[in-house]
Amino acid sequence: MEFARVIFSRILVSLVLSVVAARVKDLPTCNFKAIYNFGDSNSDTGAISAAIFPRQWPNGETFFHKPAGRVCDGRLMIDFIAERLQLPFLSAYLDSIGSNFRQGANFASGGSTIVPQNKTIAESGLSPFALNVQIFQYDQFKARTADLYKDNKYSCRNHLPRPKDFPEALYVFDIGQNDIAYGLRTVGDAQILSSIPDIISQLAIAVQHMYTQGARTFWIHNTGPLGCLPSTLLSIKNPPPGFLDKHGCVKSQNDIAKEFNRQLKNRVTKLRAELPQAAITYVDIYAAKYGLISNSRQQGFVDAQKICCGYHKNGIDVGCGGILPLPNGTQLSGTACEVPSLYISWDGVHYTEAANRWIANRLINGSLSDPPIPITHACYRTS
Repeated sequence: MEFARVIFSRILVSLVLSVVAARVKDLPTCNFKAIYNFGDSNSDTGAISAAIFPRQWPNGETFFHKPAGRVCDGRLMIDFIAERLQLPFLSAYLDSIGSNFRQGANFASGGSTIVPQNKTIAESGLSPFALNVQIFQYDQFKARTADLYKDNKYSCRNHLPRPKDFPEALYVFDIGQNDIAYGLRTVGDAQILSSIPDIISQLAIAVQHMYTQGARTFWIHNTGPLGCLPSTLLSIKNPPPGFLDKHGCVKSQNDIAKEFNRQLKNRVTKLRAELPQAAITYVDIYAAKYGLISNSRQQGFVDAQKICCGYHKNGIDVGCGGILPLPNGTQLSGTACEVPSLYISWDGVHYTEAANRWIANRLINGSLSDPPIPITHACYRTS
């Protein structure tokens, strides 16, 4: 009986949210003044490239026609979000050359985690700019902006956001994949699952802190189907029955990702009650990515396990843009495929621009969000 009441309650809440969301869509679009993004390489537009090592060709070849700080042949999800809101692409906070922060800043950094890791980037491949550091960076950015904006002698005020615009910005969180991926490389499934509550808690703390700083509109992505990444599947030979799902993805890894997402969605629901003036949207990027991977050919792409950029043959792996010298004096190069727009996977981990566009089109319209409202109306509270 209790279980039935819980199910009925959830169905009722879902129906109410759907009705409210339908009404919200009839309201004027939000006038977002800026975007502030926190995340990992899925949304890094130049942090790692500026701070540690530059992204190399052929990254950027499709849209920017040169490396542009992104691990992709072109635009990322965050770029399509900016375009939809008619805002410029975000400059990376750590990029001091040619940046303009008037309408936002990007604190995302490739390899970042929610929970700080006690490992160097050389040891683990993880960024030193974990989410807590990104939040510190934002705090400093906001405080220094306020000071400089009051200085009439400062000549670059038009490159800084106006202090009054911070509450009218969209705050995007796209992080958590590396916490799980690193755990998959270093500990067992049971230990990863036991760590999820702490990971979610630290993300919630970050959101709560941003709320105290005046942020009001949050767009929070869950994590994608890690078990479908081609880089994971490269090393799997002769898997036992049931190890892969019907689309060739590692079932156990996707189950962990889904458990992370379940707990994240529950925590977002609680955050709405704790932060009464906030509009918080939970975005199901897992559903979008898995939907594309499981229907790749029907959507005009090649097999989802194929990698566009890099060399992966005969047990030899050369990363995208990399070069491997051979004993005979020749070399193998991690070049790109001829038509990246036919591929879902760019380098085995990250998505191509074409895939990012496909995914963005299904997320930005709100069809896979909770509440189900488009990003253009994300500033409206529905609870």
